Amino acid sequence: MSEASTPKSGPSEQPTAPYLDAVVAYGFRGPGRFHVPGHKGGPGADPGLRYALGDRALGIDIPQDIHGVDIGPTPTPYERAEALAAEAYGAARTWFLTNGATQGNHALCLALAPLGAHVVAQRNSHASIVDGLVLSGGLPSFVAPAYDSELGMAHGVTPEALEAALAADPEARVAFLVSPTYYGMAADVAALARVAHARDVALVVDQSWGPHFGFHPDLPESALKLGADAVLTSTHKIVGSLTQSAMLHIAQGDGHHPPRIDPAAVGRAIRLVRSTSPSSLLMASLDGARRQLAVHGEALLHETIAAARATREKLATTPGIATIDAGFVGRDGVAAYDPLRLVLDTRATGRTGYEVADALRNAYDVQVELATVATIVCVLGVGQPAEALVRFAGDVDEIVKRIQKPGEPVQALVRGPGALSNEMVVAPRDAFLGVSEVVALEDAVGRISCESIAGYPPGIPALLPGERITADTASYLRELVASGARLHGAADPTIATIHVLAGR
Repeated sequence: MSEASTPKSGPSEQPTAPYLDAVVAYGFRGPGRFHVPGHKGGPGADPGLRYALGDRALGIDIPQDIHGVDIGPTPTPYERAEALAAEAYGAARTWFLTNGATQGNHALCLALAPLGAHVVAQRNSHASIVDGLVLSGGLPSFVAPAYDSELGMAHGVTPEALEAALAADPEARVAFLVSPTYYGMAADVAALARVAHARDVALVVDQSWGPHFGFHPDLPESALKLGADAVLTSTHKIVGSLTQSAMLHIAQGDGHHPPRIDPAAVGRAIRLVRSTSPSSLLMASLDGARRQLAVHGEALLHETIAAARATREKLATTPGIATIDAGFVGRDGVAAYDPLRLVLDTRATGRTGYEVADALRNAYDVQVELATVATIVCVLGVGQPAEALVRFAGDVDEIVKRIQKPGEPVQALVRGPGALSNEMVVAPRDAFLGVSEVVALEDAVGRISCESIAGYPPGIPALLPGERITADTASYLRELVASGARLHGAADPTIATIHVLAGR
């Protein structure tokens, strides 16, 4: 698969799916399969797997370097597929990723934050940013997102906060931010881009939760079109590709300034972090998802947005339930809202979001994306069946009537982590890869953390590798556990013990 600049395709080619079509053609024309994988298109697979997946899926599970698919005369079907994705998103270059947006974050850190380079990162960036800095040796400083203390919910970073973070670290040459959030809140990316570019800093936006942005007038615009220099989209989360598939997009120059990110440097890093045996199923699903989004996306999204609106109207009649939606636009860190996120504030029911989610699962086999003390979050797909949403609204109504508890509303969470004053004293790479020892949390005060620990909610790391553990941080971690929050990344989820850097 060539890393050269992929040729552009005409608009009329968006209804095609060249890689998907080439894989299907090879899989079912009866070739002699004297190459991997060992199941040989199905005959060598376990009978249970063949029954579960079917011979069609196994038949198109083919390796890299098949003539007429991803090698041969250029542009190959694979190159054409990535070019069509770049055109659909308005990018100079797009890569298909088969290890999710995680792979893209790792590659971007390696390309943009090499050993000793300074970067600014949103405090609640995906864990793969910290992992990517461990791989690359970049030196981060962090900018906190706006925080809603009533709901225990992090929003986006404000332009003022980014300006202050960049002023405090004038050596930073890239900023890694997140928009939209898990809850569907989009930051003011255009203003953030202006702040970053005024200091000649590249802006990378993790738009994992918004691969559909920009494909319907009622949705927020894509971060790429708002001025971001690189954007990650987790296609599988909303748009319909297979789990673990995503895309990385690099911006074009704007006519006044050349691209701030070199696609060749990113391509080298992607080669480093991707498998030499990428899944044809995942990549074919990306090609198909791009086609559907580009050709039918607006119509599908129109139907889903209308169904979601009707669902919110129905839920508004359920006592104790409030929806968190476009009414939040204008708050700090919230410039737009994604209607494909259904977020319910459950506090007035007298029950936590955990309890409402458990009751929905136990009674109706309803599986929500996320439950917190104060909320439950449902993620809708680009073609979400309307009847499922109608049924969900009824299920919530019945459950709340059954389990609601009169009295005081539930308190959302302990204090937010914004007041913590953690000091980064060792590079994340040195702390993570250094020799560690396990000590009791009370004995860890003053020591250097080797762990990245975030409470969910609110999803903002309380501690990162290389930071000195303070008494306040230790107390906050205990508060999170006592509140029922889940500690992501903690080796000991009870936080009785923690890994610290030996001898420091």
